[in-house]
Amino acid sequence: MPSEPAEPVQVEFTPEFKRNLRALFRKYRHIRSDVSAVIDQLRAGEVIGDQVPGDVCTIFKVRVRNSDIQKGKRSGYRLVYHLKTPTNVILVTIYSKLDQADISAEQIRRILTRV
Repeated sequence: MPSEPAEPVQVEFTPEFKRNLRALFRKYRHIRSDVSAVIDQLRAGEVIGDQVPGDVCTIFKVRVRNSDIQKGKRSGYRLVYHLKTPTNVILVTIYSKLDQADISAEQIRRILTRV
C-alpha cells in the first residue's frame, strides 16, 4: 500500500465535530493549531491512531496533545475519525480527556447516522 495516495485526501467535518471544536475553543485557545497538525497528516494520506474495536465502520481514535495544559497527549484531546475510503476521511468528534473519559462505539454510530 503506497504511503501517499495519487489524489489528495478529502477531509470532511460532522456538525458534532464543529460544535465540539467551538465549545473546546472557549476553554483551550490553541486547540485549532493542535488539531491542524493531525488534519494535515490525514490529508497527506496517513492512517493514524488506534482503530475502535467492534465496529463495522473503519473508525480511528487519535490522541492529540493539548498545548494549553502541560500534561502531554494522555490528558489531551481525542479526535475520532471515520476512514470512509482511502481518499475520504470524516472527522466525527473531538473531546478533551479532562472533560470526558471515553466515547462508546454506539455514540460514534449515532453521530455518523446523522450525517
